[in-house]
Amino acid sequence: MASETGAAGTPSDELSGVLGTGRTDVGLVFVSMSAREPDGRDEEYLVWHGLDHRPEQYRLDALRGSLRLVSTPACRAARAASDPRYDTVDHVMSYLFSDAAGLEPFLALGQALGKGGRMPLRLPSIEAAVYELAGTAAAPRVLVGADVVPWRPARGVYLLIEQGAAPAGALTGVPGVAGTWWYAGAALPAPWRTDTTGMQITYCYLDDDPVAVAGELRPVLEERWAGGEVVPLLAAPFHPVVPFEWGRHLP
Repeated sequence: MASETGAAGTPSDELSGVLGTGRTDVGLVFVSMSAREPDGRDEEYLVWHGLDHRPEQYRLDALRGSLRLVSTPACRAARAASDPRYDTVDHVMSYLFSDAAGLEPFLALGQALGKGGRMPLRLPSIEAAVYELAGTAAAPRVLVGADVVPWRPARGVYLLIEQGAAPAGALTGVPGVAGTWWYAGAALPAPWRTDTTGMQITYCYLDDDPVAVAGELRPVLEERWAGGEVVPLLAAPFHPVVPFEWGRHLP
């Protein structure tokens, strides 16, 4: 089997020897969703976050990965669903943790940076929430295993927030979707106090233009929602922030 990279071989998820060397220990994702900066200082914020705030998080023992996403006007126009609760979301920051024990030092780090004058600019917060990992899948064509899909370079992410729960592995059959990770909602303790119990968030990692993949996903998602088991609250493509090209994708 040949992938689009020109590499050939058996996908990792079919190789017990590969899987036996290690599996992901990610247990939950912390998701911070924000609106655009009221005075148009989005790029200034992204520079600060990318060069100052985000690198500091990697001193946390429980942190496994992070990803910042931005919605452009074209991304907004390609949304398949947008409940008023999430309609103004233009920025999404995600932190992958091994377990909930990582949240307390995460909060403490933020407070310490704030006391040090290291939080000069904020975006209007829409929601901060946690979700617990429920499933992973990788498209066989990409060869790498589902455990490592979030660390494969992506051209974008299609983000689903739904009321209800349903596996999202079948979405890897859509052209441009390299893999999916989906999470079940949970209660986030003080000081955030957000409860997403009964909800699901899914990250579709894309290796094609996110707006183009949104068009491919729409009929598949409409079929997914037709039975009523899951109800869409947000179904939207996003671009990843490009380091040192902070203004490439802005809302």
